[in-house]
Amino acid sequence: MSGDEALTPEMLSVSLGEALQAAGKDGQPPTRDDALAIFRRHLGRYQADVRQRFEARQLRGVQAAKLLAAHADELVKALFTFATQATSCPPTVAGRICIAATGGYGKGLLAPFSDIDLLFLTPEEPSPPMLTLVEYILYFLWDLGLKVGHATRSINDCIAQAEQDTTVRTALLDARLLSGSFALFAMFEARFIVACVEAGSARFIADKRRERAERHRRFGESPYLVEPNIKEGRGGLRDMQTLYWMCRYTFGTRHVSDLLAPEFTRLGFLTEQEAARARRSWDFLWSIRLHLHYVAGRGEDRLTFDMQPVLGGRMGYTRHGRQNGVERFMRHYFLTVREVMRLTHVLEPTIVRVALGPAAHVMKADEAMREAGFTLLDGQILADRGVSFEADPIKMFELLDWSRNRHVPVHPLARQQLIRWERRASTLRTNARASEIFLNLLCDERPGPARQTRRPPHLRTEPKGELARVEETDRRPDYVHWLRVLNETGLWGALIPDWSRIVGQMQFDTYHIFTVDEHTIEALRILRCVEDGTMADEIPVAYELARNLQSRRALYMAVMMHDIAKGRGGDHSELGSELALELCPRLGLSGEETETVSWLVLQHLLLSHTAFQRDIDDPKTILDVADVVQSPERLRLLLLLTIVDMRAVSPRVWNAWKATLLRELYTRVAEVLEGGLATAERDARVAHSKSMMAELLAEEDVTQADIDRFLDLGYASYWLSFDQETLLRHASLIREAEARSAPIVIETQPLPARGVTEVTVYTQDHPGVFAAIAGAMALAGASIVDARIHTLTNGMALDTLWVQDASGEAFDEPHRLARLSAIAEKALRGKINITEEIDRAISPGQLLSRTRAIHVPPRVVIDNRASNSHTVIEINGRDRPGLLHDVASALNDMRLQISSAHITTYGVRAVDVFYVKDLSGMKITDEGRLGRIRERLMTGLKRVEEALNSVYREPELTAAQPE
Repeated sequence: MSGDEALTPEMLSVSLGEALQAAGKDGQPPTRDDALAIFRRHLGRYQADVRQRFEARQLRGVQAAKLLAAHADELVKALFTFATQATSCPPTVAGRICIAATGGYGKGLLAPFSDIDLLFLTPEEPSPPMLTLVEYILYFLWDLGLKVGHATRSINDCIAQAEQDTTVRTALLDARLLSGSFALFAMFEARFIVACVEAGSARFIADKRRERAERHRRFGESPYLVEPNIKEGRGGLRDMQTLYWMCRYTFGTRHVSDLLAPEFTRLGFLTEQEAARARRSWDFLWSIRLHLHYVAGRGEDRLTFDMQPVLGGRMGYTRHGRQNGVERFMRHYFLTVREVMRLTHVLEPTIVRVALGPAAHVMKADEAMREAGFTLLDGQILADRGVSFEADPIKMFELLDWSRNRHVPVHPLARQQLIRWERRASTLRTNARASEIFLNLLCDERPGPARQTRRPPHLRTEPKGELARVEETDRRPDYVHWLRVLNETGLWGALIPDWSRIVGQMQFDTYHIFTVDEHTIEALRILRCVEDGTMADEIPVAYELARNLQSRRALYMAVMMHDIAKGRGGDHSELGSELALELCPRLGLSGEETETVSWLVLQHLLLSHTAFQRDIDDPKTILDVADVVQSPERLRLLLLLTIVDMRAVSPRVWNAWKATLLRELYTRVAEVLEGGLATAERDARVAHSKSMMAELLAEEDVTQADIDRFLDLGYASYWLSFDQETLLRHASLIREAEARSAPIVIETQPLPARGVTEVTVYTQDHPGVFAAIAGAMALAGASIVDARIHTLTNGMALDTLWVQDASGEAFDEPHRLARLSAIAEKALRGKINITEEIDRAISPGQLLSRTRAIHVPPRVVIDNRASNSHTVIEINGRDRPGLLHDVASALNDMRLQISSAHITTYGVRAVDVFYVKDLSGMKITDEGRLGRIRERLMTGLKRVEEALNSVYREPELTAAQPE
């Protein structure tokens, strides 16, 4: 065979047979070791040939999978022949057994590192010689390095187990003969078909739907997770296979391509366009799967961040306009999984109707519904006969409106028609009725008691038969149900073209876990939960604010539009604000509502950036926010938008500490807007704090001398940084330290309600104290989320840090708290070298996990306007253990005093903000010195990123900016 000639399965079979024959001697088969070497050589040969042709784009995904399966067929057939000779299996025995391919391999498709599923079929219980033959074949395949799924069963066993286990029945659906007795396999097929017919389709379909629902719960209900499982996730290969299995059982189709064949289009099950899109989806997903296996070198089905740019490049996706290759690739993936879901909605109703017969009218539509052009079938709403969505597209929105108002689910056949005619919704962009219904669906414009997620008793129906349990899960539409219907059918994007631009758009970072459209829908869902009080325990401050909303429609619209301009280049807040001015009037919002929506979209990051990246104890921070907000109602709306936006990113992003910071920021800004205490002069606030402390200490029988001494220790900023309870703890700690003459005192205080542990360190102040503490926290596995650094008038440092563990919770176990304190004390006493310990514990290789493909460009921003008394330095870089220690050490080397540090992480990106002064207690204003500070910090950040890049050289992408 020439080097350019493709290797066919037939050529492999001939070549393998000739090699085995040549290796034998005196008419005897070759030894096992010789045969193993021959099979291994041929296995490597055909696997390399398929891979080369696939990666050269000579084969598409499904073609390559079919070729791998065909080659495996020839290998198994040759092995069966060789094994009967090698084990001296009598012809009477060998003629009473056969090998069949089952499962995915039975369908004639095989991924590079997938299991080869084999059934060793016998007419009755296998005899010892049969078991010897089976064992020889299995061990041989394992020695070849293949993964084999296997079962040895008689025909009776197959039928019995298929009856008990739907998974077995599913695997046997695709059984096909590889080698051995044809008569035996034909007998099995005949009996299996009879058993399937007797069992009926209803139970099988119900089991597959139940199995699918459970799989979606396990791998993520949303198909728009940014690190999807392409096989098991929603909208993935398994969903298409589930459709195939249903069709196979009901119609007897043999392969997935069969169910998309012309017969289906002629019967009206699918349109030509739907069938073509389904074939493209099937092939695209298989192509991704093969690339994943080849790149990973194992059976891998999760499309992780490090894999995405590699696969995008291999599949030919390059930068186009503002979108880079990986973003285009992933958007194609997400649009494909949406297509799979749409195919499910279109084809599954037909399967169920054919399998179970026409559904009975459980209840009849009332006269008003019929006059509107709708009816009920099996308790679900659909268009009545004679109503055409093509001719009258407004009926599509009216159907959803009736579904919501009457608490009845949309019938699968109706959803099928919505998908088929969604493009007609583009004609309704200036239709007032369509806009009104859309806003009703978006805002659920009804009084509180009517907002029921469960159907009223008079409209409830109990599903009958095998599908009861599965269908009941679809009969309780909640608020977000109609939003998902709008999105999945395409009606939302057809009505609002700007929405269609974010459908399937991913954000290449480890902060967001959803695509932009799914994140937005999740934010709307959370806002509704906040309003209804179902998340009152998790977000109490939001529930209290949402109870008396005056600008409800504006808030829901702002949530829908806050990220609608992502991916366009430029500031998405500014672009989204301009879009709101155009879209809101068209949808029927008033001028006042439009202005509010535009402002909320423009400022939707203001509160989160301020709370997590600025010192909210600095009066200027509060006054700056108040100056932007100006209105108490706007402040309430902005806080609600901020909370639902953060919580919709991921449940891990929202925690009690962030809730505390936002609540404190909200309270202080609200006081300014109401003309309260926060507007008082700094000296008056300090005096008030001291006066309160004097009273509290006196109540605890502290001597007047000790009270006066404590009140003289702190500078003005200290008294404005803590609440009274914390100041009391500080006073007690200092008294105890002085009584024991302790050079270092470390106190840990778990604050589970805030989701943090407060660590207070009291020690002699000297350069590098905070850097040492930060390094110690990194070694102890603690992440610092906020810090206040104070030097007292007695020359002692009182540093307070708030830390969390790796899961974003407070340290509260005694042994972990003890270890944290012990490491911090060793660091402060100079008994450990922090830098060396961090380097030893954290190597570049450990950081190169799935985030390695995300390049984090370092950035240093120095701001002298954010504070009247401090220079604010913002560090952007890759999040890693020891980052805070390195930056604090660099600031110390440049003779800067750190007054407070605010640490925020956005997935792989860290944003650390430091309020600093020079050694004389002044802001740094010299431009030359500011430039040297920026250069020194940038050098340290670049060194780490370059070290990581020297280990990982695959295509990189830049992490999204924090939001």
